[in-house]
Amino acid sequence: MSAWQRCLTLTGAIVAALAMGGTASGQTRLKWAHVYEVTEPFHTEALWAASEIKKRTNGKFDIQVFPASQLGNESQLNEGLGLGTIDIVYVGVNFAASTYKPLGISGAPYMMRDLDHWKAYRDSKLFADLVKGYDDKSRHKIVALTYYGQRHVTANKPIKKPEEMKGMRLRVPAAPLFLMFTKSVGATATPIAFSDVYNALKQGLVDGQENPLPTIMAKKFYELQSHIVLTGHITESMVTVVGSHVWNKLTPDERRILADTLKEAAAKATEAIEASERILAGEFKRLGNTVIEPDREAFRKAALPLHNDASAGAGWTRAQYDELQALK
Repeated sequence: MSAWQRCLTLTGAIVAALAMGGTASGQTRLKWAHVYEVTEPFHTEALWAASEIKKRTNGKFDIQVFPASQLGNESQLNEGLGLGTIDIVYVGVNFAASTYKPLGISGAPYMMRDLDHWKAYRDSKLFADLVKGYDDKSRHKIVALTYYGQRHVTANKPIKKPEEMKGMRLRVPAAPLFLMFTKSVGATATPIAFSDVYNALKQGLVDGQENPLPTIMAKKFYELQSHIVLTGHITESMVTVVGSHVWNKLTPDERRILADTLKEAAAKATEAIEASERILAGEFKRLGNTVIEPDREAFRKAALPLHNDASAGAGWTRAQYDELQALK
């Protein structure tokens, strides 16, 4: 082989490495994208995990984290994962359920009794089985589940009973299962991208929205809504997903390091969100908002008949439902 041919061969190898996110030095660069603010535990723990993975792999993996919808909304992040333009994502379970419906079971209104029930689910065989179903269907790899918080309604009027939400234009994420809640209370579902919610509230395009208390604080929705109604209608969570174009190329040791580190980050973020939820109702009161404790049992009773209704978004079997409800 001539010197010129060797040069061409080397150049081709470098270009191929860069196209796969690598560098000439053998380092692999990965993009981790999400829709949450830089102040939220999801982002700060993603930064911690990125740094830790770099240390634990002796610098082989250099992960750059893109927060606050910089690379798109949740639907676009899912698309990017499939295209291989994004390598790791946080995505809500109800968005992941658009690929594998049974995974959305934990995101139905009043499906979870409380946080202990959610933790039992996270550690259960049922969740492991649903993860395998998603992995097999999508070819991507779910490595962790993070608690996102109990979702609550905000509005510019008091709400104590489900019927008081009838006809209300409620912003919900653009994932089908969120319609189960609006259907149960007779509200008008208005799907709007997460990054556009503040402006939608400001412009009066919707009457209210629903999110966990830490998100209501981080996104400053409380500035535009006078009442925070503690419906706790969904115990929300999100999965950390590694794209198949990355996971399939990892060695067993690399898979273990990524999975263990991302699970640690999920656990740390879960603890931080749980702690913040305990104090935020008081913070909102100090900021001048009216915090309402509604008749949560009435809301729950309105949702229960829809739990296994496919027309309302249910995509799981009765056996999976019963298995979840039996967890303690």
